[in-house]
Parts: sequence; C-alpha cells; structure tokens
Amino acid sequence: MQQLSAQDAQFLYIETGNNLTHVMGVNIYDPATAPGGKVRFKDIIEHVEGRLDTSPVFKRRLMRLPYDLDYPYWVEDEYFDIEHHMFHSRLPNPGDWRQFCIHLSRHFSRPMDMNRPLWDMYVIEGLGRIKGFPKGSYAIATRVHHAAIDGASAMHFFSAVSDKDAKGTPAIKIAKKAKSPGGAPSTVTVLNRAVVSNIQSPVKMASTLLRFSPAIYDSIKKTLRSDAGKSTRVPKTRFNQAVSPHKMFDATRFSLDEMKQIKASVEGATINDVVIAICSGALRRYLDFHGELPADPLVAIAPVNARSSGSEAEMPGNKISAMSVALPTGIEDPLERLQAIRDTTRQTKAAKSGISARLMTDLTKHAPAATLAGVARIIASGRFTSSLCNLFISNVPGPQQALYMNGAKLLHSYGLAPLADGMGLFIATPSYNGEMTFNIISAREMLPDIGFFRECLDASFDELLAAV
Repeated sequence: MQQLSAQDAQFLYIETGNNLTHVMGVNIYDPATAPGGKVRFKDIIEHVEGRLDTSPVFKRRLMRLPYDLDYPYWVEDEYFDIEHHMFHSRLPNPGDWRQFCIHLSRHFSRPMDMNRPLWDMYVIEGLGRIKGFPKGSYAIATRVHHAAIDGASAMHFFSAVSDKDAKGTPAIKIAKKAKSPGGAPSTVTVLNRAVVSNIQSPVKMASTLLRFSPAIYDSIKKTLRSDAGKSTRVPKTRFNQAVSPHKMFDATRFSLDEMKQIKASVEGATINDVVIAICSGALRRYLDFHGELPADPLVAIAPVNARSSGSEAEMPGNKISAMSVALPTGIEDPLERLQAIRDTTRQTKAAKSGISARLMTDLTKHAPAATLAGVARIIASGRFTSSLCNLFISNVPGPQQALYMNGAKLLHSYGLAPLADGMGLFIATPSYNGEMTFNIISAREMLPDIGFFRECLDASFDELLAAV
C-alpha cells in the first residue's frame, strides 16, 4: 500500500479543466538504423510491454478518498491493458513543422483518463516533410501525470524504455522488477489512517514551525526584500491572466557546445544561467516589439531538483523545490545580462534555497489532505499566482549519448509542461546528446504569434554567441 506524498498530491488538487497537470515528452526517431529500416506500431507496443516492470508508474492507478479526507493511494490496476495506453496516427497535410506543433498542442490539451495508470504514448508517423527530419522519421509523445513523476524521475522513466544501441541493449541497468503497490486497501484501513493522519497533522506542523522558527523571520525578510532593500515587484504582462484550454507549442534547438562557450565567457556562470539569459533576451525582444516591455524586470520561477543523490531519480514521484529569479530584461547588452543573472542566481541560491525549501517541504508534508487541497485550489485560481512570477523556466539535464528504441535512433527530444492561471508561459529546456531544445508552452490568446517568439529565442542565442 503506497500513499502519495503531499507534493505529489498537490498536482491533483490544482488541476482544473483549463489547466491540466500532466507533462509530455516528445522524441523524434529515425528508423534507418532499425532492422529493415522500418519500425511498426506493433513493434513499439511489444518493446514497451517488455519494459513494464522497470517502473511502477506503468501499472499503478490512483485511488482517491471522498472529500479528500486523506492523500490518495497508488494501487495495482487490475484491468491494465497496454493497448489502452498506446495510440498512433499520421501527421495530416501539409505535414510541416507548424502542423506538427499544432498536432502536439491538441494532444497535450486533452485530459488524461484518471481511472487508469497515468501515462500514455502517442506515435505520430509521417514527419519526413519537416525540414531537418529524415524520411520515415516518427515521433513518440509520452504523457505522464505530474503526480507520478518530476523532472528527474521523468528522465529515468524515459530511459527505462530506451536502449543504448540499435541492438536493444537497455540504456539503464534493469536490476529487478519494480515493486508493485498492491491491491486497493480496505475501507476500514483507509478511514483509520485518515483519522490518525488528521489528528497528528496539527501537532507535526507545530513541531516543524518551532524547529525552524529561528530562521523563518530572516528567510521571509530575504524573500520580500531585494539586495538594495527595496520591495520586489512582479510586473503585469500578457502572461499574467487566466489560461484558456487552447494550448500552444513551438520549439527551437541549440548546440550544447556553443552554450558552453557562452558560459565560459562569464566567470562563475552556469549552463542554467545561459538558459535564463537566452530567455531574458527573447522576452525583452518580444515584449519590446509589441510595446509591452515593463520598466521592472520580469520574474521567473525555476524548479530545483531536491533529490539528494542520483539513485533517488529512480524513485517515482516529486521531490522538487523552486527559486524565483529576476530577469534583467531592461539590460540591452547580452553579456551584461548574463553577468547580472549569474550574480542574481548566486544570491538567490544562497539566500533562499536552504531554509525555505526545507520548511515548505516539511510543512506541506504535515498538512491535512483536505486543507492542502483547498489551499492548492485557491492558489491555482490565479488570484495569487500572478503576483508570484511571470513565467516558468525549467532546465532538466538529459542523457548525453545517443539512445535508441526498436533499433531506431533518437534524434531530438522535446518537452511540454503544464501552465497555471496567472502564469501562462513555460519555457522547458531538456538536453540530449549534445543539443538543448527550448520548448515554448503557452495559450493561444496570450501568444498568438508563438512562431515569432521562437524567432526571438533564436535571435537572443545568436547575439550571445556573437558577443562571445
């Protein structure tokens, strides 16, 4: 019997009809390296079926309690059928990059079946007409609910179905069968556990507050004040409004070696700083073009992996923190922007990532499920989120060697992540085999010219590289 953590459960509680909380990885494959130069949909099903035991995510479903009396449980799906999790189609005409992005956006915008294990795979054939994609190439779009995985565990989940060569050698060591969560617990058991949990929650929460009390005041002061002693303010932009169900997606790719060249040009900078600098330059260019560039810097939330060791990545679920970063969108010079970001992220990590991350993790862990569900819904309504930040920027490092599936070589890896009311722009930047993709996720009403925003990302990268 496995119960969701508070952090896992919150992704269920904040989900609405317009804002779904699943993630989607999109992998592009070239079948030229496969036996006979072709991969059938049936072959892909058989391959995944042979890897079902590598992760408990594949066969477990949710069991929620009425009125959210306690956190949900993971239970074995007694009716599991892999063919109800795998689908395929062909990219319609004109079969170009724009049509592909629209196709992915529509699939991403559909809700998942919450009565089955929270994943599915969608094979899209006919990508040969997209510029830069070889003839016969196809995509596999894999959706997984955020309640089941975070960025680090998602990488392990995707690697579990991948191979390190065209012969079919698993990319990661498959040591043992994933532990089954077991069948559904009895009504008496879950009610008894719910009663005990709700009785103990206030005591544990009070204990956590007392334990952290010497550092709480200082942490709050640092959060509310900038280094100059002035109150920080999140400017209002087109992204700080309610999000519609009509999601938009586009993406571009950059060389990881060239990003490392940019990083090396500013002492102490990181790849993550370069990512934020590229996004800052693109936002400055885009908003200035529309006459909407605010005087105050935009603010981004960047998720932070809170797992203590690499082996924890194998564990499904969420273990993440986050930091807010002021983006120097008012600085014109690209290298000056990168230097400012390096200084900001250094100070932010030193001041906030310690106490605030541990405190929030401990407090939510002890909050009663019904309380956390209610608070999560209020926060997700947009009344508070728009004052927290303007956008999300997430950088999840991926494998830096070629991967295969069914003998077909994985060429490119993209990713889509959920939005929230008041925070209608997410830039996800997974890396794979020497390149990093910048994925733009927004809503049609906020970013109707998403192709132009992609061009702004390209221009921002080019001006940084030229400055170096």
